[in-house]
Amino acid sequence: MLGLIVVGLLLAALNLRTAVTSIGPVLSEIQNGLSMSSTVAGVLTTLPVICFAALGGLTPALVRRFGDRSVLLMALLAMAVGLIVRACVSSVAVFLLASGFALAGGAVGNVAIPTIVKHHFPDRVGALTTAYSAALAVGAMLAASLTVPLENLTGEWRWALGLWAVLAVVAMLPWLFLPKTERATTPTTTDDRIRGVARSRLGWMTMIAFGTQSIIAYVMFGWLPEMMRGHGYSAAQAGVMLGVFTAISIPISIIIPVMAARRPTQHHLLVVLCSSYFVGLPAMWLGGYSIITWIGLVLVAVAMGTFPLLLTLFVLRTRTSAGTAALSGFAQGGGYLLAAAGPLLVGILYDATGDWSAAFVILLVTAAVHMVAGWTTVGDRFIEDEVPGPAAG
Repeated sequence: MLGLIVVGLLLAALNLRTAVTSIGPVLSEIQNGLSMSSTVAGVLTTLPVICFAALGGLTPALVRRFGDRSVLLMALLAMAVGLIVRACVSSVAVFLLASGFALAGGAVGNVAIPTIVKHHFPDRVGALTTAYSAALAVGAMLAASLTVPLENLTGEWRWALGLWAVLAVVAMLPWLFLPKTERATTPTTTDDRIRGVARSRLGWMTMIAFGTQSIIAYVMFGWLPEMMRGHGYSAAQAGVMLGVFTAISIPISIIIPVMAARRPTQHHLLVVLCSSYFVGLPAMWLGGYSIITWIGLVLVAVAMGTFPLLLTLFVLRTRTSAGTAALSGFAQGGGYLLAAAGPLLVGILYDATGDWSAAFVILLVTAAVHMVAGWTTVGDRFIEDEVPGPAAG
């Protein structure tokens, strides 16, 4: 049974970013096909963080009520339905609604997967986090790099978006083969103390660190191809650049969790990764149509390794699966809410100025805040220790 759960986790993780990274490479085509303004496109690129904020905080309660595996199965179903519907509609409003439905499934999966890892594999946190982080990165890379070729093959951007639903359906199969009782009756252990996570310094700093990382990530996922077109790259080249950007996260996602799990603190990892932001972002901003932009893109992609680091910390900074669900839900719910303004603000500023300079200034400031908040999360502490006693709930 555990082997089937591992397969299910990896297939589920492949889907968590396909609804996000498949949009950027064909964003101009979507805007033209649906008569969508840049501001509304900014709403579209902001939808992931809005959905992740709204659903991330609710997922621990869903897990307690229905069980971690049943919740993940329903999340995959929501992704498949949303991806199919948005590929079939001509209304901007319905397209946004269907996108939100697909993204809601990803939001729930973001919290459910670390909870399942802590629940079933408490002694193999590093290995399992490495595996599903890498699978998540592979899925993001495939959607970013193959959406334009799929559009060229089918002759329609709608098909290119809708075909990603197939992967979500495949990911449902392992969970359907589990015994029904196993899917439905495995709620996370209840611990009233973890409901006080909002009163802990670790909880808040983890949320801010996650939120600032998400601002950078979703600005890149949503707007990087358009930024590169502004430097003179073609749509196909810009799609490849987004694919390269996400592909680099695959080895990073393999290395970082293993390194993090071997040490009680991760300060050195945080410094190295964040330093890459401060070099890479200016290079992408000022590099133009040159190798400098490519170097900057690689460095920022390396810096995005703070994401698998934070995923690992959700488990390392907790003693129980209930604590993991609570810290993960609080950090992702609040963090994505914080991040929601990022992609939308970038779209508004670009509409107003016709230039990406303001966006890169925002990204650099965000990276600085991310490093400061992250310093607390990489210390040797546990969320349960910061909310002691039943009264903390």
